[in-house]
Amino acid sequence: MSGADGLPPSEGTPRTLHDGTPVTLVHVVRHGEVHNPERILYGRMPGYHLSDLGRRMARASAEHLADRDVRRVVSSPLERARETAEPIASAHDLAVDLDERFVESGNAFEGQRVTRNVLADPRHWPLYLNPFRPSWGEPYVDIATRMRAGLDALRQDVEGYEGVVVSHQLPIWTLRRSVEGNRLWHHPRRRRCSLASVTTILFHAHLPVRVMYAEPAGHLLDAAVDVTGEAGEVTR
Repeated sequence: MSGADGLPPSEGTPRTLHDGTPVTLVHVVRHGEVHNPERILYGRMPGYHLSDLGRRMARASAEHLADRDVRRVVSSPLERARETAEPIASAHDLAVDLDERFVESGNAFEGQRVTRNVLADPRHWPLYLNPFRPSWGEPYVDIATRMRAGLDALRQDVEGYEGVVVSHQLPIWTLRRSVEGNRLWHHPRRRRCSLASVTTILFHAHLPVRVMYAEPAGHLLDAAVDVTGEAGEVTR
């Protein structure tokens, strides 16, 4: 059975081009919905776990990847990412390895409910001076650098096969924009990286040649309550 990449699983042998160039797939998964009734921008804060719906989303991603030749599963150390990675790894009889390079991005509003009143507070105005960096959080270039370093390490580990990363919306979207050669700054509401989505990067040797996207939990998104927490979207 072919996956979102249009390629069948490698069936236990390394996948290569006709000239012997290794062909590797890395599936970058966003975690499922988080239990966050207060709608806090939780960022890197500990203690935020998947909701019941989020666990269903994680299982949907695991089912999507179940027939792939996955050799390693790596996760951000945050609970919601680890809990999304667990059913994926279990389906392949693998452990979940943790890598800080895939952690959520830093944000000055972490721990707050980001309302219009909070954003209008004059004490926060200096944070808005440079949306291209951005001045309110971890620089996009730093996110891209660490994410690409982690991605390349995993690609080398599973060369000719497939690997899985579980991370967070902004780091995944920044990684994709970097891989595709696009500018890193962007509008948060234009990210194509829904809950439990799978962004697949196809490599020929060390070169990324194609990026694909799937939403195995798409049928669950309408029921999601928590779509904040990471993107920093404004609540009323």
